[in-house]
Amino acid sequence: MKPGKRNLITDVAGLRVGNVADGALRSGCTVLVGERPFTAAVNVMGGAPGTRETDLLAPDRLVQEVDALVLSGGSAFGLDACSGVADGLRAMGRGFAVGDQRVPIVPGAILFDLLNGGDKGWARNPYADLGLAALQVAGADFALGSAGAGFGALTGRWKGGLGSASAVLDSGITVGALVAVNALGSATIGEGPGFWAHGFELADEFGGLGGQGSFDPGHEPEPMKRMGEATTIAIVATDARLGQAECLRMATAAQDGMARALVPSHTPLDGDLVFAAATGARAMDTPLRDAFQIGHAAAACLARAIARAVYEAQPMPGDRQPAWTVVHGRGAVFP
Repeated sequence: MKPGKRNLITDVAGLRVGNVADGALRSGCTVLVGERPFTAAVNVMGGAPGTRETDLLAPDRLVQEVDALVLSGGSAFGLDACSGVADGLRAMGRGFAVGDQRVPIVPGAILFDLLNGGDKGWARNPYADLGLAALQVAGADFALGSAGAGFGALTGRWKGGLGSASAVLDSGITVGALVAVNALGSATIGEGPGFWAHGFELADEFGGLGGQGSFDPGHEPEPMKRMGEATTIAIVATDARLGQAECLRMATAAQDGMARALVPSHTPLDGDLVFAAATGARAMDTPLRDAFQIGHAAAACLARAIARAVYEAQPMPGDRQPAWTVVHGRGAVFP
């Protein structure tokens, strides 16, 4: 397993990502869109999720493909980002055909960033406009850290952010992950600088610090946020030809990556979930073996993407938490 060319989810050919953030609002959204509709599924393990159109992603539902997936800040207000994306896709002539109408299928999920110091006193919900703007700038390259849906994210210890990673398997199949980290738990081992995901790191993508840090296994963590204030939302993707049930299995396996990278995770106060997407561009020569490796790669990529989100987060005026880089710097050595 090795990183793709960009080490981003867009190494899965045919996928593009758009980020938009509003500095005054201290929030933003991220859109994953395909050149054509793609198969999708979702697995929810957090106790406080906020979602749109996820019921459509069950394998027994009529619609088997979606046009885009949205990750957004804004708590329940952020679900309106999906409406902006749907409007943009409809204007492009995209969507599920019903007679002479096109209905874009745009599932999404949100994280809570309403108490991070930004100006939330809007008279009109801003998230539809943010969603449309993110769709319009979608491309193969995009920023990590304090960007998109992760712009105003916080965690149990550090500023959160947006992360991504990819892997190319020996079979030629590509897997990638995209995540907005706003977790109740921490991505670092104690105060760090090492990350819980260090065992899966490739090419020193989050500092090559190994397991540096101190953690008491008998410690009983206290919640640093209140009910509904957290949530890590993610997408894992592949170019393999997967059905909706197989996508669901990939999303389920990827949840292991979240548990490896955030301690604790999947709490009653988080809305942790993982979408899975498959473009279907590459047939699986050995289906059982390939499915096994795709699930492992999805979990590994998600763990790496979570660490990268915190590692790449940038300091800004008014921060409620320190950015990892301010305390440890790039390549810092823990004393």
